[in-house]
Amino acid sequence: MSSSKVEYGDFQTPPFLARRVCGLISGLGLQPGAVVEPTCGEGAFLAAAAVAFPQAMLYGCERNPRYAEVARTRMPSSSRRLHIDTADFFFHDWKGTLGACADPILILGNPPWVTNATVGALGGSNLPKKSNADKLQGIHAITGSANFDISEWMIRQSIGWLDGRIGAVAVLCKTSVARKVLRHAWSTGVALECAAIYRIDAAREFGVAVDACLLYVHLGAKGSQRCEVYASLEAAKPATTIGYRDGLLLADVDAYERWSQLRSDGFVGWRSGLKHDCRRVFELRRSQGSWRNGLDERVSVEANVVFPLLKSSDVAHDRAPRKHVLVPHRSMAESPLGLQQRAPRAWRYLMAHQEAVAERASAIYRNRPPFSVFGVGAYSFAPWKVAIAGLYKALRFVKVAPLEGRPVLLDDTCYFLPCQTEADSDLLIELLSSRPAIEFYTALAFWDAKRPITAKLLNQLDLAAVAKRMGKWDANCARLLPNGTGVDARSQPELF
Repeated sequence: MSSSKVEYGDFQTPPFLARRVCGLISGLGLQPGAVVEPTCGEGAFLAAAAVAFPQAMLYGCERNPRYAEVARTRMPSSSRRLHIDTADFFFHDWKGTLGACADPILILGNPPWVTNATVGALGGSNLPKKSNADKLQGIHAITGSANFDISEWMIRQSIGWLDGRIGAVAVLCKTSVARKVLRHAWSTGVALECAAIYRIDAAREFGVAVDACLLYVHLGAKGSQRCEVYASLEAAKPATTIGYRDGLLLADVDAYERWSQLRSDGFVGWRSGLKHDCRRVFELRRSQGSWRNGLDERVSVEANVVFPLLKSSDVAHDRAPRKHVLVPHRSMAESPLGLQQRAPRAWRYLMAHQEAVAERASAIYRNRPPFSVFGVGAYSFAPWKVAIAGLYKALRFVKVAPLEGRPVLLDDTCYFLPCQTEADSDLLIELLSSRPAIEFYTALAFWDAKRPITAKLLNQLDLAAVAKRMGKWDANCARLLPNGTGVDARSQPELF
């Protein structure tokens, strides 16, 4: 695939798919006065709209002159309703264009399926002006949370154009993008009178392995915070209903409403595991009585800086640790430079591999001491833990026991609650595996997401409320869940 095709997310809409989409919209009862396609490509949607909406004026915009010419030739020869501009979405006068259109307006299309990070890596310019519109802060503004799909930005803009107007937006996009767009609209008070997601087979239609859909939203005077999700364009009934409540995007509105009383207010007990981004140096394995790293080198380091390590696949399959990890510091306040005194062999080992460690690309390591890691604190060294794999599509909580007297650490694809005793971990497993807890989490989890389980999702559940509902609330629970909301994360790392 060419770099220009990737940069512009250039997946032209198959004509048959465009006709099915327009037929669906017509069947919903919308008869637009104008159809606008902001990135019309070769014109499959405009040609389909000319047939489905015979009274509508048609307007397209396309930055590629060759595509724009192909779009013009695809229209019915008798059509005098079409106007196509060769222009860039990011610089076009959309206020002027929409101002000349009669309500209801249908904004239709297939915006590019590409992220800003991909465009940036290619040295491309197919990007909107950079901003922090979602007001991300701290680490979230410099890591994956700040990466976005170009189509998400475009769809948000398209919905904004219809503010105060009557109309609809119908676009093909990744399903994850559709949900982000809906969350933004609902959280900012946009009056979406109705919304629907219709899943499509992207592998069949576009030859790409992406979870994709048609997102349809109708704007009007009344707002709704529900969206019906259909298994296909032809499905007669929705498979589920997603929505927005209490500041949360929900995978199942009805399930959440049954268990909303279990929602926590400020619980922060769940932690993510250790993040180091250099497996070949930090991760070690036992081989013939000695340590070996990812370069298959024999390694000699102090035992007090090496801990057993579990990853998502280990947690998901309830396996014992297969790797160990070198931990240069015990908290974010402590510097790895202290290794020079307390673990000189480990320090010499890291210095010998400083170039490999310095190659870590993540911005989180900037302005940090060399060999720094993240996701480490007193909680990391609690002797017992209750853990879940963030990358797996299952609500399976497992007990993590110490190994040979050492606390087991987890990597950053896992989440865990720290515990001081096995009895505490057993109680938490019982609460988390209960029907109320599982149904509550199911209402929040989108299983098609890249990482369906996150600390933010897990922290939404008030374990004290679950214990009280199950008749388990006693003095021991009150000790384990102080103030009724959080797990006691105290630990004694100096013991290890």
